[in-house]
This record gives sequence, C-alpha cells and structure tokens, in this order.
Amino acid sequence: MKNTNFAEQIINWYQNHQRNLPWRTTTDPYRIWLSEVILQQTRVAQGTPYYQKFIHKYPTVYDLAAAPEQEVLRLWQGLGYYSRARNLHACAKTIVSEYKGVFPDTYRALLKLKGVGGYTAAAIASFAFNETVPVVDGNVYRVLSRVFGITDDISTAKGQKEIRKMAEQLVPEGRANVYNQAIMEFGALQCTPQNPACLLCPVHAQCYAFQHGQQHLLPVKKKKISIKQRYFHYLVIRHHHKLLMQQRTAQDIWSGLYEFYLAEHPQQLQPAATLDDPLFRTLIQKEISVTEILKVYQHQLTHQRLSVKFFAADVNDKKFMDSLLQRFNFAPFSIDEIKDLPKPILINKFLTDEYF
Repeated sequence: MKNTNFAEQIINWYQNHQRNLPWRTTTDPYRIWLSEVILQQTRVAQGTPYYQKFIHKYPTVYDLAAAPEQEVLRLWQGLGYYSRARNLHACAKTIVSEYKGVFPDTYRALLKLKGVGGYTAAAIASFAFNETVPVVDGNVYRVLSRVFGITDDISTAKGQKEIRKMAEQLVPEGRANVYNQAIMEFGALQCTPQNPACLLCPVHAQCYAFQHGQQHLLPVKKKKISIKQRYFHYLVIRHHHKLLMQQRTAQDIWSGLYEFYLAEHPQQLQPAATLDDPLFRTLIQKEISVTEILKVYQHQLTHQRLSVKFFAADVNDKKFMDSLLQRFNFAPFSIDEIKDLPKPILINKFLTDEYF
C-alpha cells in the first residue's frame, strides 16, 4: 500500500466517522494542551467533563497559572495520576512567566515545557500549528502494527523505533493536523483492541493482520504490568463535629491530597486491636473505643490494588486532642470544609457513603 493512499483513506474515514469532541473545534494550543493532559491514562468519556470543568474555571492559561494548587487538585479529583495536575499547573505558570502567555509553536520547543513529553508535544504542534510530526499513542501503535505487519515487541526500544519510523513516513505534508486526529480516532473506534470491525475497514484489503488472521496477535506486547497489593487501614477521628485529616507528603500515590490517618499493613486487613501502629495503640491504651466500619473498599490503580478498611473514634478531651494534633500533624475540618479539599477518590467515596 502506498503511504499516501493510506493517509488519504484514513482521513476520508475520519471525515465520515469522527466524534464531536470539544477540543476538536479549536486550534488554541492552551485548550489542545489541556485536553491532551487530561486524556493521558483517561478514557474520552471520563475525561470530557473534566475538560469542560477546567475550561469553565480557567478559560485561559493566565487563569490556570493564577489558581491555587489546592484548587487545581480539587478540580482534578477522580482523574488519578495527580502529578499530571501539578505539572499542568507548573507548566501554566511557566507559559505565563517565561513565554508571556504564548505557547511555543514547534515540537522541539514544546518538549522543553514541564510535563510535556513527545506525545503531547506532537499533539500540540500538529493540532494547533499543523507541524508535520506524527502523534503516536496506543491507538497508533495498534493500527500501524496490524496494517503494516510490524511484529517487533512495542514494549521494547526496537519496536517503538520501528513504529515511530513508519509513523513519520505516513504524515502527509500540510495535513498533519487532520491526519493525526484521524489515525487516533480510527484506532479508538474501528481498529479496536478487541473485535475490530475489519469487514467495514477501508484498508482491510491491504491490512497484514486481516490478510493473515493475526488481529488478535498484533501489536506484540510481551511486557506484563506488575500489580502490587496494598492494605490500608484509615482511622477517622471525630472531635466536636469535625474530622481530623492530614496532607500526604510522601513520594507515593496521592501526594499532596488530604486523607485520614493511615496505617498500612503488609498482610490482610487486621482488627484495630492487632494493628502495630502508634495512633491505634494510643487510643486503645486510653480506652477510647475504635469502631470498625465493616465495609471493605477495593480500589484499582494501574500498578496497584488497594484493599481499604475504615475505623472511627470519638475524641472529646481537648488536652488529649491537642497532643494528637501536634504529634501526628492533623488538622480538624468540618464536613463543608472537607468538601473543598483535594482528596483521593477513594476517600471521597467513603465520605459520600458516611457523611455527605
């Protein structure tokens, strides 16, 4: 198949089948950048409402740069990978302070921005400025592997280099903006991971995978994702209609978000009295009742699986409470105040079940 024919066929398909998505109606690099960051590791259906919320709250890069980080994290709540939100915020500040609010207009220059990798830089460069660079995401890996019979493992440097080389050859000069959108949409809707619609595919006659019955084998990706199991025990301390929370500061999941006191255990979830933890022990020694909330919450992250149990305790003695606040770096919040804090979606789910 000639490369020019492939690009033309994919673009023709796109013009008849593309979804009406809000970031496709603009060449504003701010809006394109925002959509691409939100859609990393996020499905379009989930990411679209977040995009609309961010555009409503921060219609320009100046608005985003001026926002408090805690507000940005709160608006991001539920999308996960919160480093994306922090990098988004930091990058907005850089655009305003160092570039006077104007995005760089080339792929190479965009790569210098914080949190902007090769994929995002190519997306902005081609969608906003029509630079002839390929955008290579998971959909593109799949389409090119199948159509052109690329059998190298795409989790390896060799496989990625092969795909990149092919992608660069395919981008039509002067039409990078529409072509890159088209091939990604083609992978999302037509050449899907499971059960691709091959008989209705405009390039199936020239497709290597279709001709050889290898749709289920391509792309080749042998590297397995290792899933770590973790067991969390949260302690909800109540004091005069307020709940004690603390901000996560460790370089771990949910850094910068607010949660209850956490005791992590390497094995199956334990009863409160058996936990080898300083705060649980302190409350039990003070004969303060620690009540187990029977529901166990399960939370799946890309590389981690969390099993989470919540406990609750009422502390009324002010002197003892002051010592807890100092020793464990707590802060008391009312329910209304907690609603405005940036929190992991798991904590928000528990609060919705029990308090909101």
